[in-house]
Amino acid sequence: MDASDELLRRADPAALLTLDGVISGLNAAMATALGRPAEQCLGRDFSDLCPASQRMSAESLVVHAARTVAMRVLEFPGRGGAPVACLIEARPVKDPAGDRQLVWVHALDARNDLASLLIPFRTATTAADLGLWMYSSQGNQLEWLGGAPALAATFPDPTTYLSTVISAVHPDDQEALRQLLRSTSAQSSWVGLRYLTRHDGWHQLAVQTGRIQLGYDGPERIFGMVRDDTKQEKHKEKAQAALTAERQRAKDIAEFSSALITAATEQELQQVVLTRLAATFGASGALLALVDEGRLRVSTDAGIAMCEVDVMHGMSLDHPSPLPEAIRTGKSHFIPDREDYIRRWPHAAQYPRLGRLGPDYASSIMPLSEAGNQPLGAWLVTYGSGYRPSLDKRTLMGTLADLAGQALRRIRLQQARVELATALQQTMLPTLPEHLPGLEVAARYRPSRDGLDIGGDWYDAFVMPDGTVAMEIGDMQGHDVDAAAAMGQVRSFMRGIAALEPDPGAVLTRTNELLVTMGAARFASCTMLHVDPSDGRVTGTSAGHVPLLCARRDGSHSIRELPGGPVLGVVPDTDYREETFTLDEDSALVMVTDGVVEGPGLTLEAGLERAGTLAGAALHDGLNAEETADRILDAAVAVDHLDDVAVLVIRRT
Repeated sequence: MDASDELLRRADPAALLTLDGVISGLNAAMATALGRPAEQCLGRDFSDLCPASQRMSAESLVVHAARTVAMRVLEFPGRGGAPVACLIEARPVKDPAGDRQLVWVHALDARNDLASLLIPFRTATTAADLGLWMYSSQGNQLEWLGGAPALAATFPDPTTYLSTVISAVHPDDQEALRQLLRSTSAQSSWVGLRYLTRHDGWHQLAVQTGRIQLGYDGPERIFGMVRDDTKQEKHKEKAQAALTAERQRAKDIAEFSSALITAATEQELQQVVLTRLAATFGASGALLALVDEGRLRVSTDAGIAMCEVDVMHGMSLDHPSPLPEAIRTGKSHFIPDREDYIRRWPHAAQYPRLGRLGPDYASSIMPLSEAGNQPLGAWLVTYGSGYRPSLDKRTLMGTLADLAGQALRRIRLQQARVELATALQQTMLPTLPEHLPGLEVAARYRPSRDGLDIGGDWYDAFVMPDGTVAMEIGDMQGHDVDAAAAMGQVRSFMRGIAALEPDPGAVLTRTNELLVTMGAARFASCTMLHVDPSDGRVTGTSAGHVPLLCARRDGSHSIRELPGGPVLGVVPDTDYREETFTLDEDSALVMVTDGVVEGPGLTLEAGLERAGTLAGAALHDGLNAEETADRILDAAVAVDHLDDVAVLVIRRT
């Protein structure tokens, strides 16, 4: 499978485009989003297939993605009639079939930040001097999302029960409002309503509703646009509008801060900045520059001229221009116009593309700082003609940049810890023996989702002096560095004892005595088998471990409880009994740890049945041991596992 298949093998919409926007490949989800069969999309311009209202945004996204990562919210036709709002990322990739460059566009998972998908709608309604609200039938509430300040003053409560709104509507107009909320059309016509405000009497409003789906496979909501046709202007309205606008601004800042704090990866941090920064501070565009090996790696919301982005991407940190200087010195810059830019950075202004900045150029640059540390990057916002942010806004933006810097450093430190833990775990997992006559052996391991990527589950397989193959799987209490260290000790003990003891029961008995004598702080469960490749004879025992699974070529399976004893390291003087049986040809034994077959919503019995069914189906489909192990592990991870998981498959060929 080549790299392009990997980019398109996703559940969410994805496509590969040429640099001029022509679709060279797409997955079924993207074809569905574009509203036509995949074969009718190939060779067509991506923006031409988007709705007319989205074409300019789609074109801009592709143009920026030719050189850097860009994101933008786009609307697609929905399957149920409601349009779908998706956060689309576009980034440059190499064509695996040649040297040409492609653009990969795909929908990002915004389920943890649905508010970011609403920003374009709020911006559009504000520009049109309209108000915007969202209705959720589950909570029976209307949430005011913002818009024209004068309209916001008419609805002073950001979240209101539907019954409260209806009670303020004229009795003769209340049924019209209910019909609007029950409408199943993608967009209704404008309907007039008389609405009684708290301060200045009746207002004549016009309301239009529509349904929008937030994200691919996301929730559907009803949105309403409100226009005030009253023609009255009062001082109280203006004062209330200013108060509401400030409240909305405070809410935006709070959401921005919260999203920065909860970002768990650089990708999520990038999403937060590029979807919120420009909208929050009234800017026309934003870019995020992170430092990689002394050079800038730039991503953008596609709202800044490409000539600027082009120059900054890959720029050396030593370059004499404001963005690198802000990162080097940790000091922010506000550039009110082109003249000020040329005066302060004459060398940078001589750079051809930077010299073409417009006469009304204005921008703010904030380093992503953290007290006592070198900034890891900076963000830059540009402002449209005539707009200049206040000092308070620039100060607030700097505070958020400091918060982003702290989040970025935390993310990178965590990533370094994860990489270190992963490397340690890999060194502790054994290499399975190859070319076993008559047997296929495959193993898989996945750590807990909590803490470091390291844990106490283990597996092992090695050839005994008599030619049988010893197989073991176990689970050391805990999933941290201490558990991993204890696991390594137990596995080493068992290997050493197995070289002297021919029977698996004796190996567990000796291992248990050793752990009890040492006063080990942790206990371990374990299953051990000896498999004779020549005739399929299996001798096995268990120390408090989950049962063994046997899968057959006809798709059937069975659960085998092995004799044995309690977990290792707890009860002294324990003898572990054995059982001998035969593994038929073209059958497989599946050994798992409890994380594979137990979970928050999965009982042990149901988990064993699910894993056995998967193993039987894999053999029936002709899959080998490697593919069977993958199928079982993938199913376990999909059930939101909390514990480490390990799978060991032995198939007799």
